[in-house]
Amino acid sequence: MKLLRTLRPILEPNLGHITALASLALVVIGVLAIDVATDGGTAVGKQLMFVPLGFGLLVLIALPHHRRICDMATPLMIVTLIMLVIVLIPFMPQFLVPMRNGARRWFNLGIVLFQPSELAKIVFVLALARYLRYRENYRTVRGLVQPLLLAFLPMALILVEPDLGTAMIFLPVLFAMLLAAGAKIRHLAMIITLGLVLCPAMYPLLKPHQKARVNDVIARMLGDNRHEQGISFQGKTATTLVGAGGPVGRSPEHAANLVRFNRLPEAHNDMIFAVICTRWGMLGGLIVIGLYMVLMATGLAVAALNKDPFARLVVVGVVTIIFTQVVINVGMNLGILPITGMTLPLMSYGGSSLLANFAMIGLIVNAGAHRPVGLARPSFEFATSAA
Repeated sequence: MKLLRTLRPILEPNLGHITALASLALVVIGVLAIDVATDGGTAVGKQLMFVPLGFGLLVLIALPHHRRICDMATPLMIVTLIMLVIVLIPFMPQFLVPMRNGARRWFNLGIVLFQPSELAKIVFVLALARYLRYRENYRTVRGLVQPLLLAFLPMALILVEPDLGTAMIFLPVLFAMLLAAGAKIRHLAMIITLGLVLCPAMYPLLKPHQKARVNDVIARMLGDNRHEQGISFQGKTATTLVGAGGPVGRSPEHAANLVRFNRLPEAHNDMIFAVICTRWGMLGGLIVIGLYMVLMATGLAVAALNKDPFARLVVVGVVTIIFTQVVINVGMNLGILPITGMTLPLMSYGGSSLLANFAMIGLIVNAGAHRPVGLARPSFEFATSAA
């Protein structure tokens, strides 16, 4: 009986359950796609090992009231920043902080390589939601400085790793949460415009391989295919396999052969969407995008129904993370965005990534299960004329 009372909030029907079901459907499709990408390799077994762990983490995060999660935001932010610094220390032993492809992003925990930047995305959402929940100073230009600094600190550390893809997520999340909290649109538009103007000035700061990927996308859009066996190989192969799937895809054996003989790099990871389209065609790609839309729509509905400012902002932040990753990853696979190493949420291979995504879904389920009391302080009620 005590267990039932504990579980009762998350067992009662709410929109968060639809979010969770859509997530599980994406995980199942992802596992099947990993099987095609690795041609029955051991990656499927490893991914399956993390599915029950991830679902257990989802339930664990959904159970406590979000007030308790709010209290943990600041300590978690401090711990996460310390971990982001530790992975960058040059003299850390390789068995603890391995270097892969010239990047230092992981802690080797034996059964899994843990990536602090995956945790940093979630903790940033919690910390920003805690900061914004009962303030109004962010409705002035000066008041936006503190939220910007809160985003730039983990962004800078992640860029040094280097991990441009993950670092790119923080600004869309920041602006979405500020918008949901009632920041004035003209102030946000001014900052976005300034950022777009300064983007060309950031180009010299990119690593050589990052510049090459940006140049590659531009060249391919202009019809220049000179580098198809070089920097263009991964993007070109991905788009070729997307087209090879046709309207309804190929048989499992045919799809696996296409992926193997075309030598698609990171087929089970960054390029999993190309594998999905090879196996299940355009129809499969549209079903996956539809499931993501269901996930995000129900998530935003949970945020709208929960008037607690912290819970509402956390859900908006989580949905924005998922939306940004999906747009960037699908854009990479379709050849319209540079390859940044961005994974497809809930579908790409990787234990720490899968656990992080389940944790985010758990936050949505939490907000759907725990409604504020009747006398709760109203959230973000500002006159429309002030916008």
